Amino acid sequence: MCLWCGLTGVEAQSVPQLPVPRSCSGVSNFRYQYTLASGWSAMKIAGGLKQVRTIVWDTAGNMLVAQATRGISVHTFGADGCINSTTMLVQGNQLNHGLALTPDGKTLYASGETTAYSWSYDAATRKISNQKTVVRGMSTGIHSTRTIAVVPQQPNLILLQVGSNANFDTAAAQPSTGRAIIKIFDTSKAPANGFNYNTEGEVYGYGLRNTIGFVSDPSGVFWGVENSGDDFTRTENGQRRDIHQNNPAEELNNLGNPLTVRNAWYGYPTCFTVWDASNFPGTSLKTGSMFVVSPNSTFNDASCTSQKAIPPRLSFQAHSAPIWNTFDKDAKNMYVAFHGSWDRQPPTGFKVVQIPFTRTADGAYDPVAPPDSMTGYKDIFSATNPGSCTANGLTMSNCFRLTAAAWDPAGRGLFVGSDNSAEGEIYVLTPSA
Repeated sequence: MCLWCGLTGVEAQSVPQLPVPRSCSGVSNFRYQYTLASGWSAMKIAGGLKQVRTIVWDTAGNMLVAQATRGISVHTFGADGCINSTTMLVQGNQLNHGLALTPDGKTLYASGETTAYSWSYDAATRKISNQKTVVRGMSTGIHSTRTIAVVPQQPNLILLQVGSNANFDTAAAQPSTGRAIIKIFDTSKAPANGFNYNTEGEVYGYGLRNTIGFVSDPSGVFWGVENSGDDFTRTENGQRRDIHQNNPAEELNNLGNPLTVRNAWYGYPTCFTVWDASNFPGTSLKTGSMFVVSPNSTFNDASCTSQKAIPPRLSFQAHSAPIWNTFDKDAKNMYVAFHGSWDRQPPTGFKVVQIPFTRTADGAYDPVAPPDSMTGYKDIFSATNPGSCTANGLTMSNCFRLTAAAWDPAGRGLFVGSDNSAEGEIYVLTPSA
């Protein structure tokens, strides 16, 4: 049994276990300095890639990688645990992030900004065929990535995310805009030219400014990591105050079971989440509470609750930019890759964190920490000095820009990507036994 098999649809028993190599021939050293938590080791297993965004595993244990604006590569491994072949499975600069496989490994999905595609996939030959357009007509805007996930209990269903098209996308309060939303599509019923994103499919959740990462726990409930807004001020009684340094919080949201949940509202573009309550003097707000930027007699902080905005289950430091999440075996921990901030001094993020989970009395999976905790997660892998990291644009930095996170069915550990424009890299983080 694999020690680190994430919820990727790969059957652990079908993938031979591989050792954790100390180094791999032809792979350069880490491009950027890093710090590890006690009990963890790290090695660089691939470099020279372009903007690594998402990693998934096929049923033979091959690694598929979405490289933004380049396409999808597939990597095989030798008995030493190192990559021994790399080929481009799909070449196309229209693909930029989304990548998913059905649990049987036979259907591959990928996305660009406006369109999502599917192919028939053969893990034995590492070949694709039968390209189809699954969904079209997604909006363009400041958030161009489109995350795709397959519903494991019903693999004909996919979840497809679109972020807001502005910092405050006021029109996205209406799900019909097809923005700040996750929708569900039944691919077994897709028309020949694909679904229209805005007018077809079902609304899973909306009011989600930019939920780039979401993953299912073993019960089928999805958990999403949300990038919140930038440059915030708060106006009360005619007084405007800058709160952007430490607010609003980034979020971990319980998105529910996609077989039963529809039209869940998470607050955007009206309600946001407190990280640092000291920015809200004279209120009872605390970490994890929801607030509005301009409370008035018509709509104030309490209205978020009365209007049934769903608050996050856990909050993260503002501007950390959580970009992908995954569970370990048995979902005892969730791991989140933080891409890193541009809108904060000193910068924050540029790390992978671990969130302890537990089983509740009713069998549900839930973080150990309470919703108002500021310490519900810990760093396991980070830039040596995040406060000195630059973030010029989405992928430029003097530190890694962490993205993909996927547990290896062959037992080597947590694979994490970096989409720094200087070099796309993949690292393996391995906990001690």
